[in-house]
Amino acid sequence: MEFMKIEASKRVQSIGSYAFAEVDKLVEELQNQGIKPIDFGVGDPKEPTPELIRNACKKAVDARKGAGYPSYIGTLEFRTAVATWMKKRFNVELDPQKEISSTSGSKEAIFNFHEGVIDPGNIVLVPNPGYPPWSRGTLFAEGQTIFLNLLEENNFLPNLQEIPPEIIEKAKLLWINYPNNPTAAIAPKSFLKEVIDFGHDNNIIIASDEAYSEIYYDKKPMSILELDREGIITFNSFSKRSKMTCYRIGWVAGDEQIVAIFRKVKTNIDSGTPTFIQDAAVAALSDERHVEDARKDYRKKRDIMIKAFQEIGLETREPEGTIYIWQKCPSELSSLEFAKKLLANNIAIVCTPGAWISEEANTINPGEGYVRFALVPTLDETALAAQRLTEYFQ
Repeated sequence: MEFMKIEASKRVQSIGSYAFAEVDKLVEELQNQGIKPIDFGVGDPKEPTPELIRNACKKAVDARKGAGYPSYIGTLEFRTAVATWMKKRFNVELDPQKEISSTSGSKEAIFNFHEGVIDPGNIVLVPNPGYPPWSRGTLFAEGQTIFLNLLEENNFLPNLQEIPPEIIEKAKLLWINYPNNPTAAIAPKSFLKEVIDFGHDNNIIIASDEAYSEIYYDKKPMSILELDREGIITFNSFSKRSKMTCYRIGWVAGDEQIVAIFRKVKTNIDSGTPTFIQDAAVAALSDERHVEDARKDYRKKRDIMIKAFQEIGLETREPEGTIYIWQKCPSELSSLEFAKKLLANNIAIVCTPGAWISEEANTINPGEGYVRFALVPTLDETALAAQRLTEYFQ
Protein backbone atom coordinates (compact mmCIF):
# COMPACT_ATOMS: atom_id res chain seq x y z
CA MET A 1 0.00 0.00 0.00
CA GLU A 2 1.34 3.40 -0.98
CA PHE A 3 0.84 6.30 1.37
CA MET A 4 0.01 9.78 0.28
CA LYS A 5 2.91 12.10 -0.33
CA ILE A 6 2.41 15.11 1.93
CA GLU A 7 4.52 18.16 1.23
CA ALA A 8 4.60 21.53 2.91
CA SER A 9 4.14 24.58 0.72
CA LYS A 10 7.25 26.16 -0.76
CA ARG A 11 6.70 29.10 1.60
CA VAL A 12 6.81 26.86 4.67
CA GLN A 13 9.77 24.92 3.31
CA SER A 14 11.71 28.13 2.74
CA ILE A 15 11.47 29.11 6.41
CA GLY A 16 13.93 26.41 7.45
CA SER A 17 14.31 24.56 10.72
CA TYR A 18 13.97 25.88 14.25
CA ALA A 19 17.03 28.04 14.85
CA PHE A 20 17.24 27.41 18.58
CA ALA A 21 17.37 23.60 18.40
CA GLU A 22 21.09 23.30 19.15
CA VAL A 23 21.01 25.49 22.26
CA ASP A 24 17.76 23.83 23.36
CA LYS A 25 19.58 20.50 23.24
CA LEU A 26 22.40 21.84 25.42
CA VAL A 27 19.86 23.29 27.88
CA GLU A 28 18.15 19.90 28.08
CA GLU A 29 21.50 18.23 28.78
CA LEU A 30 22.09 20.64 31.68
CA GLN A 31 18.63 19.93 33.09
CA ASN A 32 19.26 16.18 32.83
CA GLN A 33 22.35 16.71 35.01
CA GLY A 34 20.23 18.45 37.62
CA ILE A 35 21.48 21.91 36.64
CA LYS A 36 18.84 24.62 36.31
CA PRO A 37 19.95 27.18 33.71
CA ILE A 38 19.13 30.87 34.15
CA ASP A 39 17.18 31.64 31.01
CA PHE A 40 17.64 35.05 29.37
CA GLY A 41 16.71 33.59 25.97
CA VAL A 42 13.06 34.32 25.19
CA GLY A 43 11.46 37.69 25.95
CA ASP A 44 8.67 36.28 28.10
CA PRO A 45 8.29 37.93 31.53
CA LYS A 46 8.34 35.38 34.35
CA GLU A 47 6.53 37.49 36.97
CA PRO A 48 2.75 37.06 37.26
CA THR A 49 0.34 39.37 35.48
CA PRO A 50 -0.58 42.19 37.93
CA GLU A 51 -3.41 41.34 40.31
CA LEU A 52 -5.77 44.13 39.23
CA ILE A 53 -5.67 42.77 35.66
CA ARG A 54 -6.27 39.18 36.76
CA ASN A 55 -9.18 40.26 38.95
CA ALA A 56 -10.72 42.29 36.14
CA CYS A 57 -10.50 39.25 33.88
CA LYS A 58 -12.15 36.99 36.48
CA LYS A 59 -15.06 39.40 36.91
CA ALA A 60 -15.40 39.84 33.15
CA VAL A 61 -15.78 36.09 32.56
CA ASP A 62 -19.09 36.23 34.45
CA ALA A 63 -20.09 39.66 33.21
CA ARG A 64 -19.53 38.46 29.62
CA LYS A 65 -21.20 35.08 30.13
CA GLY A 66 -23.05 35.27 26.82
CA ALA A 67 -21.76 32.78 24.26
CA GLY A 68 -21.83 35.08 21.22
CA TYR A 69 -18.82 35.87 19.08
CA PRO A 70 -16.92 39.01 20.08
CA SER A 71 -16.56 42.01 17.82
CA TYR A 72 -13.99 41.49 15.06
CA ILE A 73 -12.43 44.88 15.71
CA GLY A 74 -12.85 45.11 19.48
CA THR A 75 -15.57 46.43 21.73
CA LEU A 76 -16.20 50.15 21.68
CA GLU A 77 -15.23 50.21 25.36
CA PHE A 78 -11.82 48.73 24.53
CA ARG A 79 -11.20 51.02 21.56
CA THR A 80 -12.27 54.05 23.59
CA ALA A 81 -9.91 53.03 26.40
CA VAL A 82 -7.05 52.81 23.89
CA ALA A 83 -7.96 56.26 22.50
CA THR A 84 -8.05 57.72 26.01
CA TRP A 85 -4.68 56.19 26.87
CA MET A 86 -3.09 57.37 23.60
CA LYS A 87 -4.29 60.91 24.33
CA LYS A 88 -2.90 60.81 27.86
CA ARG A 89 0.42 59.13 26.95
CA PHE A 90 1.22 60.68 23.56
CA ASN A 91 -1.26 63.57 23.25
CA VAL A 92 -2.60 61.91 20.09
CA GLU A 93 -6.32 62.26 19.30
CA LEU A 94 -7.73 59.06 17.77
CA ASP A 95 -11.23 58.20 16.62
CA PRO A 96 -12.09 54.82 18.20
CA GLN A 97 -14.71 54.26 15.47
CA LYS A 98 -12.28 54.53 12.55
CA GLU A 99 -8.66 54.69 13.64
CA ILE A 100 -8.28 51.80 16.11
CA SER A 101 -8.76 48.03 16.00
CA SER A 102 -8.14 45.35 18.58
CA THR A 103 -5.71 42.54 17.78
CA SER A 104 -4.95 39.11 19.19
CA GLY A 105 -1.53 40.37 20.19
CA SER A 106 1.01 42.04 17.92
CA LYS A 107 2.34 38.85 16.34
CA GLU A 108 -0.76 37.82 14.41
CA ALA A 109 -1.55 41.43 13.57
CA ILE A 110 1.90 42.07 12.12
CA PHE A 111 2.03 38.80 10.20
CA ASN A 112 -1.46 39.12 8.70
CA PHE A 113 -1.25 42.85 7.95
CA HIS A 114 0.86 42.12 4.87
CA GLU A 115 -2.07 40.28 3.29
CA GLY A 116 -3.94 43.57 3.12
CA VAL A 117 -1.29 45.78 1.53
CA ILE A 118 1.26 43.58 -0.25
CA ASP A 119 0.84 42.11 -3.73
CA PRO A 120 3.23 39.54 -5.23
CA GLY A 121 6.53 41.22 -6.03
CA ASN A 122 6.03 44.26 -3.79
CA ILE A 123 9.07 45.06 -1.66
CA VAL A 124 8.89 45.37 2.12
CA LEU A 125 11.75 47.15 3.89
CA VAL A 126 12.57 45.36 7.15
CA PRO A 127 15.04 46.26 9.96
CA ASN A 128 17.80 43.70 10.47
CA PRO A 129 18.06 42.28 13.14
CA GLY A 130 14.37 42.32 13.90
CA TYR A 131 11.11 40.57 14.69
CA PRO A 132 10.57 37.57 12.35
CA PRO A 133 6.85 38.22 11.57
CA TRP A 134 7.85 41.33 9.57
CA SER A 135 9.66 39.18 7.02
CA ARG A 136 7.59 36.01 7.49
CA GLY A 137 4.38 37.94 6.83
CA THR A 138 5.98 39.38 3.70
CA LEU A 139 6.90 35.89 2.54
CA PHE A 140 3.38 34.54 2.96
CA ALA A 141 1.93 37.55 1.14
CA GLU A 142 4.37 36.74 -1.71
CA GLY A 143 6.24 39.99 -1.32
CA GLN A 144 10.00 40.46 -1.29
CA THR A 145 11.92 41.41 1.85
CA ILE A 146 14.82 43.85 1.64
CA PHE A 147 16.72 43.95 4.92
CA LEU A 148 18.04 47.25 6.31
CA ASN A 149 20.98 46.64 8.62
CA LEU A 150 20.93 48.21 12.09
CA LEU A 151 24.54 49.04 12.92
CA GLU A 152 26.01 50.51 16.07
CA GLU A 153 27.90 53.19 14.14
CA ASN A 154 24.50 54.51 12.99
CA ASN A 155 22.96 54.23 16.49
CA PHE A 156 20.99 51.20 15.29
CA LEU A 157 18.90 53.29 12.87
CA PRO A 158 18.42 52.12 9.26
CA ASN A 159 20.20 54.31 6.73
CA LEU A 160 17.38 55.28 4.37
CA GLN A 161 19.79 57.24 2.17
CA GLU A 162 21.57 54.04 1.16
CA ILE A 163 18.47 52.34 -0.27
CA PRO A 164 18.86 52.12 -4.08
CA PRO A 165 16.24 54.04 -6.13
CA GLU A 166 15.13 50.87 -7.93
CA ILE A 167 14.32 49.28 -4.54
CA ILE A 168 12.43 52.35 -3.34
CA GLU A 169 10.37 52.36 -6.54
CA LYS A 170 9.04 48.86 -5.84
CA ALA A 171 8.73 49.28 -2.06
CA LYS A 172 5.21 49.34 -0.59
CA LEU A 173 5.92 49.14 3.14
CA LEU A 174 8.64 50.13 5.62
CA TRP A 175 8.79 48.65 9.13
CA ILE A 176 10.36 50.49 12.04
CA ASN A 177 10.54 49.40 15.68
CA TYR A 178 11.53 51.71 18.54
CA PRO A 179 12.30 51.09 21.34
CA ASN A 180 14.09 48.46 19.31
CA ASN A 181 14.20 44.70 19.75
CA PRO A 182 16.96 43.53 20.05
CA THR A 183 19.30 46.57 20.10
CA ALA A 184 17.40 48.43 22.87
CA ALA A 185 17.85 51.74 21.02
CA ILE A 186 15.28 54.57 21.03
CA ALA A 187 14.76 56.62 17.86
CA PRO A 188 15.14 60.41 18.06
CA LYS A 189 12.39 62.71 16.81
CA SER A 190 14.56 63.70 13.84
CA PHE A 191 14.65 60.11 12.59
CA LEU A 192 10.88 59.69 12.91
CA LYS A 193 10.43 62.87 10.85
CA GLU A 194 12.84 61.46 8.24
CA VAL A 195 10.82 58.23 8.09
CA ILE A 196 7.55 60.13 7.59
CA ASP A 197 9.03 62.24 4.79
CA PHE A 198 10.48 59.09 3.19
CA GLY A 199 7.07 57.42 3.23
CA HIS A 200 5.20 60.43 1.89
CA ASP A 201 7.76 61.21 -0.83
CA ASN A 202 7.82 57.63 -2.11
CA ASN A 203 4.24 56.51 -1.44
CA ILE A 204 5.44 53.89 1.05
CA ILE A 205 3.30 52.88 4.04
CA ILE A 206 5.05 53.22 7.39
CA ALA A 207 4.33 50.46 9.92
CA SER A 208 5.66 51.28 13.38
CA ASP A 209 5.94 48.37 15.84
CA GLU A 210 5.68 50.11 19.22
CA ALA A 211 5.28 47.05 21.43
CA TYR A 212 8.02 48.27 23.81
CA SER A 213 6.88 51.90 24.04
CA GLU A 214 6.37 51.67 27.81
CA ILE A 215 9.59 49.87 28.72
CA TYR A 216 12.23 52.60 28.89
CA TYR A 217 14.73 53.99 31.39
CA ASP A 218 15.56 57.68 31.10
CA LYS A 219 14.30 58.90 27.72
CA LYS A 220 10.54 58.50 27.20
CA PRO A 221 9.94 57.18 23.65
CA MET A 222 7.66 58.93 21.19
CA SER A 223 4.96 57.38 19.07
CA ILE A 224 5.32 58.24 15.41
CA LEU A 225 1.64 59.25 15.54
CA GLU A 226 2.68 62.31 17.54
CA LEU A 227 4.11 63.71 14.30
CA ASP A 228 1.66 62.50 11.62
CA ARG A 229 -0.75 59.71 10.74
CA GLU A 230 -1.12 59.92 6.96
CA GLY A 231 0.16 56.65 5.52
CA ILE A 232 1.07 55.38 9.01
CA ILE A 233 -0.12 52.47 11.14
CA THR A 234 1.19 51.56 14.59
CA PHE A 235 1.09 48.22 16.41
CA ASN A 236 1.07 47.95 20.18
CA SER A 237 0.60 45.19 22.72
CA PHE A 238 -0.03 44.49 26.40
CA SER A 239 2.51 41.66 26.52
CA LYS A 240 5.50 43.65 27.73
CA ARG A 241 3.78 46.73 29.20
CA SER A 242 1.51 44.73 31.51
CA LYS A 243 3.07 41.24 31.50
CA MET A 244 0.07 39.84 29.62
CA THR A 245 1.89 37.61 27.13
CA CYS A 246 -0.59 34.75 27.53
CA TYR A 247 -3.64 37.01 27.10
CA ARG A 248 -2.94 37.76 23.40
CA ILE A 249 -4.34 41.27 23.18
CA GLY A 250 -3.14 44.45 21.50
CA TRP A 251 -4.22 47.11 19.03
CA VAL A 252 -3.43 48.91 15.81
CA ALA A 253 -3.96 52.64 15.32
CA GLY A 254 -3.32 55.26 12.68
CA ASP A 255 -4.47 56.28 9.20
CA GLU A 256 -8.12 55.28 8.96
CA GLN A 257 -7.66 53.99 5.39
CA ILE A 258 -4.94 51.59 6.51
CA VAL A 259 -6.83 50.59 9.66
CA ALA A 260 -9.87 49.83 7.46
CA ILE A 261 -7.72 47.50 5.34
CA PHE A 262 -6.40 45.80 8.47
CA ARG A 263 -9.93 45.36 9.81
CA LYS A 264 -11.06 43.75 6.55
CA VAL A 265 -8.18 41.26 6.65
CA LYS A 266 -8.74 40.51 10.34
CA THR A 267 -12.47 39.96 9.86
CA ASN A 268 -11.72 37.24 7.33
CA ILE A 269 -9.08 35.51 9.47
CA ASP A 270 -10.39 35.35 13.03
CA SER A 271 -13.49 35.97 15.12
CA GLY A 272 -12.18 38.68 17.40
CA THR A 273 -10.47 38.86 20.78
CA PRO A 274 -12.54 37.46 23.69
CA THR A 275 -14.46 40.25 25.38
CA PHE A 276 -13.34 39.26 28.88
CA ILE A 277 -9.72 39.61 27.72
CA GLN A 278 -10.53 43.06 26.34
CA ASP A 279 -12.04 44.02 29.70
CA ALA A 280 -8.82 42.93 31.43
CA ALA A 281 -6.88 45.09 28.98
CA VAL A 282 -9.10 48.08 29.75
CA ALA A 283 -8.19 47.62 33.42
CA ALA A 284 -4.52 47.44 32.48
CA LEU A 285 -4.73 50.75 30.60
CA SER A 286 -6.36 52.40 33.61
CA ASP A 287 -3.33 51.81 35.81
CA GLU A 288 0.26 53.06 35.39
CA ARG A 289 1.65 51.97 38.76
CA HIS A 290 2.28 48.39 37.67
CA VAL A 291 4.08 49.70 34.56
CA GLU A 292 6.28 51.99 36.65
CA ASP A 293 7.09 49.08 38.96
CA ALA A 294 8.07 46.96 35.95
CA ARG A 295 10.39 49.68 34.65
CA LYS A 296 12.09 49.92 38.06
CA ASP A 297 12.52 46.15 38.13
CA TYR A 298 14.01 46.02 34.63
CA ARG A 299 16.36 48.89 35.50
CA LYS A 300 17.69 46.97 38.51
CA LYS A 301 18.27 43.86 36.39
CA ARG A 302 19.81 45.89 33.58
CA ASP A 303 22.26 47.58 35.96
CA ILE A 304 23.26 44.27 37.57
CA MET A 305 24.04 42.65 34.23
CA ILE A 306 25.77 45.67 32.68
CA LYS A 307 28.06 45.91 35.71
CA ALA A 308 28.89 42.20 35.42
CA PHE A 309 29.73 42.52 31.72
CA GLN A 310 31.97 45.49 32.47
CA GLU A 311 33.72 43.62 35.27
CA ILE A 312 34.66 40.77 32.92
CA GLY A 313 36.08 43.24 30.42
CA LEU A 314 33.33 43.38 27.79
CA GLU A 315 32.43 46.55 25.94
CA THR A 316 28.89 47.57 26.90
CA ARG A 317 26.20 49.90 25.61
CA GLU A 318 23.55 50.77 28.16
CA PRO A 319 20.07 49.91 26.86
CA GLU A 320 17.72 52.88 26.42
CA GLY A 321 14.55 50.79 26.45
CA THR A 322 12.93 47.34 25.93
CA ILE A 323 13.59 44.33 28.15
CA TYR A 324 16.81 43.45 26.32
CA ILE A 325 20.56 43.94 26.50
CA TRP A 326 22.32 43.77 23.11
CA GLN A 327 25.66 42.67 24.44
CA LYS A 328 28.90 42.57 22.49
CA CYS A 329 30.75 39.26 22.57
CA PRO A 330 34.43 38.82 23.37
CA SER A 331 36.32 39.70 20.18
CA GLU A 332 37.69 36.17 19.76
CA LEU A 333 34.26 34.47 19.88
CA SER A 334 31.33 34.39 17.49
CA SER A 335 27.86 34.98 18.89
CA LEU A 336 27.11 31.24 18.82
CA GLU A 337 30.44 30.36 20.44
CA PHE A 338 29.86 32.87 23.23
CA ALA A 339 26.30 31.66 23.80
CA LYS A 340 27.54 28.06 24.01
CA LYS A 341 30.33 29.08 26.39
CA LEU A 342 27.75 30.57 28.74
CA LEU A 343 26.01 27.19 28.83
CA ALA A 344 28.99 25.52 30.52
CA ASN A 345 28.03 23.51 33.61
CA ASN A 346 29.46 26.00 36.11
CA ILE A 347 27.75 29.04 34.55
CA ALA A 348 24.54 27.73 32.87
CA ILE A 349 23.21 30.98 31.42
CA VAL A 350 20.94 30.96 28.35
CA CYS A 351 21.02 33.85 25.88
CA THR A 352 20.30 34.28 22.16
CA PRO A 353 23.12 34.43 19.59
CA GLY A 354 22.71 37.64 17.61
CA ALA A 355 23.44 35.89 14.33
CA TRP A 356 20.31 33.78 14.81
CA ILE A 357 17.97 36.76 14.89
CA SER A 358 19.60 38.54 11.94
CA GLU A 359 19.92 37.87 8.23
CA GLU A 360 22.93 38.35 6.02
CA ALA A 361 22.43 41.55 4.03
CA ASN A 362 25.00 43.53 2.03
CA THR A 363 27.56 40.78 2.78
CA ILE A 364 27.28 41.09 6.58
CA ASN A 365 25.17 39.68 9.37
CA PRO A 366 24.62 42.68 11.67
CA GLY A 367 23.78 40.41 14.61
CA GLU A 368 27.12 38.66 14.53
CA GLY A 369 29.31 39.68 17.45
CA TYR A 370 26.34 40.23 19.77
CA VAL A 371 24.14 38.16 22.07
CA ARG A 372 20.70 39.17 23.29
CA PHE A 373 19.82 38.96 26.97
CA ALA A 374 16.10 39.21 27.79
CA LEU A 375 15.81 40.53 31.35
CA VAL A 376 13.03 38.13 32.29
CA PRO A 377 14.56 36.03 35.12
CA THR A 378 13.75 37.18 38.65
CA LEU A 379 15.94 39.76 40.38
CA ASP A 380 17.54 37.01 42.51
CA GLU A 381 18.23 34.89 39.42
CA THR A 382 19.74 37.90 37.66
CA ALA A 383 22.05 38.56 40.61
CA LEU A 384 23.08 34.89 40.58
CA ALA A 385 23.78 35.06 36.84
CA ALA A 386 25.99 38.12 37.37
CA GLN A 387 27.88 36.28 40.11
CA ARG A 388 28.41 33.26 37.87
CA LEU A 389 29.65 35.50 35.04
CA THR A 390 32.24 37.31 37.16
CA GLU A 391 33.46 34.11 38.85
CA TYR A 392 33.75 32.22 35.57
CA PHE A 393 35.61 34.85 33.55
CA GLN A 394 37.89 36.31 36.24
